[in-house]
Amino acid sequence: MPIETLRSPKWPEGVPFEIKGYERPLYSILDNAARDYTDATYTIFNGARRSFGQVKDTADRIANFLVSRGIKQGDRIAIFLPNLPHYPAIFFSILKAGGVCVTCNPLYKPSELNFQLQDSGTKAVFVMDHPQFYDTALQALEGTDVDTVVICNIRSYLPAIKGFMGAILGKIPKADHHEPGHFKFDDIVRSSRPEPPVLDIDPLKDNALILYTGGTTGVPKGACLTHANLLSNVMTVEEWVQLPEKPGEKARKLRRGGMHTFLGVLPWYHAFGLNPCMLYSCITASRLVCIPNPRAGKPPFTDVLKDIEKYRVTIVVAVPTIYSAIINHPLTDKFDLSSIMACGCGAAPLPVEIIKQFEDRTGAIIFEGYGLTETSPIITLNPTNIEQRKTGSVGLPLPGVDIKIMDLEEGIRELPQGEDGEVAVNGPQVMSGYWNKPVENKAVFKENNRTRLLMTGDIGHIDEEGFLIITDRKKDMILVSGFNAYPADIEEVLYTHPKVAMAAVIGVPDLHTGEAVKAFIQLKPGEEATEEEILDFVGSKMVGFKRPTQIEFRDKLPTSVIGKVLRRVLRDEELEKRGMVKF
Repeated sequence: MPIETLRSPKWPEGVPFEIKGYERPLYSILDNAARDYTDATYTIFNGARRSFGQVKDTADRIANFLVSRGIKQGDRIAIFLPNLPHYPAIFFSILKAGGVCVTCNPLYKPSELNFQLQDSGTKAVFVMDHPQFYDTALQALEGTDVDTVVICNIRSYLPAIKGFMGAILGKIPKADHHEPGHFKFDDIVRSSRPEPPVLDIDPLKDNALILYTGGTTGVPKGACLTHANLLSNVMTVEEWVQLPEKPGEKARKLRRGGMHTFLGVLPWYHAFGLNPCMLYSCITASRLVCIPNPRAGKPPFTDVLKDIEKYRVTIVVAVPTIYSAIINHPLTDKFDLSSIMACGCGAAPLPVEIIKQFEDRTGAIIFEGYGLTETSPIITLNPTNIEQRKTGSVGLPLPGVDIKIMDLEEGIRELPQGEDGEVAVNGPQVMSGYWNKPVENKAVFKENNRTRLLMTGDIGHIDEEGFLIITDRKKDMILVSGFNAYPADIEEVLYTHPKVAMAAVIGVPDLHTGEAVKAFIQLKPGEEATEEEILDFVGSKMVGFKRPTQIEFRDKLPTSVIGKVLRRVLRDEELEKRGMVKF
């Protein structure tokens, strides 16, 4: 039991120190919700609703189809979709077939998706019926083991009249063509029986999900998360979050079966969107509003505001840029946002002024947390009430989580409470390891008194009340709107430009995205290039949040004695130029 937890005077009343009962398949949360709340709404999309019973039935049918295609226990299956109502059924169907989900950013370029499919050895892919997404998937299949492609069209989950009119008017997205041998989602659901295979799942050992991350190095790696990793984390969040249903009432866990509506605004291919939103709404049998494109509407984000009002959203899980977009939206005063009760925030620091403005505007409470893809993802959370919440911190270690602060030099000596060091964590949500990366696994895990610790690369300390304070972050990672951009990934693309001799990438402050990517370029002798030329070059080769927004040409980049480009020097120079404190 974490000593910091026991010492904290702000530990939420009624929350246990340990969570039990997570040694079962992750898909059991859907089965339980469908058993107890068969007709309760799970997904909402453009006014169309799907119940837990319907989602389970669809998941069982797709699982049956996957087995008929030769999918065996442990095989990897990719989901290349935005937040569509197909997503939960597909996710759970893969687990019910014994497979391992590989969630993919639908905005990836072909080369980025191809790497993920090849590295994971993916056997099947679910892709949106859309000119861009389907074409990307087709290009990305080259050299992979994929032999089953399922095409998902949004008409499947539109209200009947919208689907009919949309088809007639040509407003429903559809790929220009479908390759022979590829399957349509509707056809396999219609023709398959709702009979998933009988499995022998070891929740503590069997992977449920491989999530790709740069970790602390920037080299893409698949974090392997078991059924127990993910289930323990969502069960912990369920115990932790306590809210009064009405003003003046005693706080309680979220009432199951339809009391709450979640806003599915964060992408479900990401750990922060998947577990505390898609899975948390499932385990509580709550409604989930599917938001495939948060920026939809005129001006951008208008449709999100419309959905909050229309569906009386009560729970929001988002990154700081989403909260900033809501309070700064020119039409925000025209919408009723008073239904929102609580908001989780993570992935980047949340300015106190945004907290104040959002809470004043909605009457909700925002509570920050901290975690990693490698930890399913949540390690710490603030109490979900004003009295115990501590702004400026990322909260208390969750039940069953042991956080230690280790020395920065070797990571083997535990530091006293209050002293800054590298944050290390042990708990039931910590990944089993990176997919096929023994060297990286050896580097990221350390033993301390026979305890296996994941070294996060983040710097912080535990304060006198047991709260974790993050004072620095992974050295090179750039947080763009809550998404991790890694310099090594971006520099590798820059180096493919024929005029570039050396390149270095850092994060610079940005009012809209928290941080933006800036690239420093040293050209080859005799070459000339413009900023526009470099930006156009990278624009077609990587997803939007990774792309540099600024280019600075230099005659020479700062390097160490062994020739390594010193990003820290560039970062310090940039902050000094902007009149900001170095970090």
